[in-house]
Amino acid sequence: MRLITAALMTASVFGATAAHAEMKLTSKDLAAGKTMADAQVFNGFGCSGKNISPELVWSGAPEGTKSFAVMAYDPDAPTGSGWWHWSVFNIPADASKIATGASGDKKLPAGAVEGHTDFGTSGYGGACPPTGDKPHRYQFTVYALSVDKIPLPDTAPGAMVGFYVRANTLDKASIEVTYGR
Repeated sequence: MRLITAALMTASVFGATAAHAEMKLTSKDLAAGKTMADAQVFNGFGCSGKNISPELVWSGAPEGTKSFAVMAYDPDAPTGSGWWHWSVFNIPADASKIATGASGDKKLPAGAVEGHTDFGTSGYGGACPPTGDKPHRYQFTVYALSVDKIPLPDTAPGAMVGFYVRANTLDKASIEVTYGR
């Protein structure tokens, strides 16, 4: 009984209902639990990848979704606070994907804003863990949000974007990949 009560309480906190389909995130460029391809690896800091933002396709957003955000994060970076590799917010509610290379080609959904990465620039910044570290985890997450817009500029750092995103999340879905060198 306690487990059922806890599950119902958790579902109500996140706005989930029994009729709501679970949000899903897929990608032709990222395979959950697998190694990230060189195409999505950073080109700089000693890495020689192509730094191409991956395709992300989502479905199952809950009723009331007014916009989406996408964030890519490395919780294993030796910084004490992880590393933000990408943040895209103010993605319109009628969008359901970001195409491969959309960051570099500026082909994101209309109105979408890319915040600053921990590399210090806006746009996608691929994986580039320190040489010799165990492979790092890279978490790509799409968030269904309860607000039309997050009031931040493209200079906003990942932690600030994350604060606003998490404060307005209705549901989310993730893909986690690894990369080491």
